[in-house]
Amino acid sequence: MIWFNEVKDHGYIATEEGERLYVEGSDFADGDRPKGRCAGLVVSFRVSGNGGPRKAEEVALVDSIAPPRARRRHGGGRARG
Repeated sequence: MIWFNEVKDHGYIATEEGERLYVEGSDFADGDRPKGRCAGLVVSFRVSGNGGPRKAEEVALVDSIAPPRARRRHGGGRARG
């Protein structure tokens, strides 16, 4: 996903080849639209629009492995005295 506007119910997806495809909220499978910040989310989709503007259809959010969480640093510095 490049972005998705929940209010306007549309957004854009980037293909692996770098093409930008328009996507409407109604084109998400099972109505499962992205919520909040979605840039970089992995999705699967079908491309339509032979002869006209190409768009994404049958879009589904792909469950991906969550990135490792940041570790909290402890104040392991020298004691002041």
